[in-house]
Parts: sequence; C-alpha cells; structure tokens
Amino acid sequence: MCTVTFVRSGNQKIITSNRDEQVVRQAIEPRIYTIGNKRIAFPKDPKAGGTWYASDEVGNVLVLLNGAAETHKRTPPYQKSRGIIFLEIFSADVPITAWREISLDNIEPFTLLLFQEDGIFQMRWNGQDKDLITCDNTEHHIWSSATLYAKEIRETRKKWFTEFMKDKISITPEEMFDFHRHTQPDNKQDGLIIDREGFLKTISITQTILGDGQLAMKHFDLVDQITSEVAYEIL
Repeated sequence: MCTVTFVRSGNQKIITSNRDEQVVRQAIEPRIYTIGNKRIAFPKDPKAGGTWYASDEVGNVLVLLNGAAETHKRTPPYQKSRGIIFLEIFSADVPITAWREISLDNIEPFTLLLFQEDGIFQMRWNGQDKDLITCDNTEHHIWSSATLYAKEIRETRKKWFTEFMKDKISITPEEMFDFHRHTQPDNKQDGLIIDREGFLKTISITQTILGDGQLAMKHFDLVDQITSEVAYEIL
C-alpha cells in the first residue's frame, strides 16, 4: 500500500509491496474470490472488505498506494473505501476502461499501479482529476505513498533502490523481500519498515512472482510472523 517495487529478472517479474497501516488493520490472508466474471486472489482488509493488492487468473496485478502525486488534506466522510473502488476496477473485464469510466466523486485520493503483460500503467486520482501514464516495463521501478513520505524522502528511497539494484544482472524474489524487509532498519520514520510510535507500522509485505505460466502470491504478516501463499497457473 505504501511502498511498491517492480523488477524483471530473467523470465520472472517480481512485484513487492509493503503495507503501512494501523496494527488493528491486519488483513485476512490471501484467498481466491470470484467477483463478477473473474477469479481474483487478494488479502482482504477486514474493516471494509476491500484490498490494496490483487492478482487475477490471467496474470494481471493491481496495487494501491494511498494519495496521488502529493499529500492531501483528508475530508471525510467519503462515499466508499479505496479498497472497494480497487476491486470494482480490477474485477472489470478491462480495468483501464473501468478506470476511465468510474465516477470517483467523494473518494479519497489514491494511486493504482496496474501490471499487465503489455505494460505498467499508473492511474492517479487527486480528488478532482484522474490521470493515466504508461511506465517502461523493461525498467525497474519503486513507488512510495505521497501521504506518508515527503517528496525528498521519496527521492531518497529511490536512491536506496538504485544502489541496491546497481550491477545486478539478476535478482531473486528472496533478495527483493530482503530489500523490503531490511533496508534502513534503524530508520523507523522513513525506512522501508516503519514504526511511528506504535500507531502506524509496516504490518505486512506482499509479493507476486510471475514466470513460466505460473503465478505465486506470498503474504508475510509481520505482526504475527505468519507466511501464506496462493499459487496457480496463468490462463
């Protein structure tokens, strides 16, 4: 929800996301649900029933970041949770079309990262306008939530990622998990694992590995130290 990376390594694509949230918002472990005409795997937020990270049976992955390009002032109550909007978009036959058509009036700002075979698409809602840009899917990427990390901190995190990836010809999912789990361990405010006075913490890491017609989603609950996994063949 708050830190996302994308890397290619050989024939694998690895998408990893840290969720920074209140500890009471621990998710139900990933399961496969049928929504509309789609089977979608995701960890479920128990409060609103939505999610921030999902994959479908054809190998698409969608990840949510709170906020758009810059931080915003919250003005609740909102019409729906962003996690529910997320599922409405991802369960559509063509998520990008759903993004273009959906009304987001009175929805809190957010960013969606859609990883498809034909590209990476960044979709943002700033509370007034939508935008959609295409990212280079041959490059490595990192994103950080604007609501939690100021612009200079986001740039610093990019430098950590660039340094970590420097001179690496290939990389394993385990190495990417280690990056998300152990980068700047003493920096509890802005490192990849945060603990802001016990109220806001990094409570989970979710990772998807795509390759050879297979998809594996691994979810690491950092509060209870529980690992769960969903795996299936891509249609």
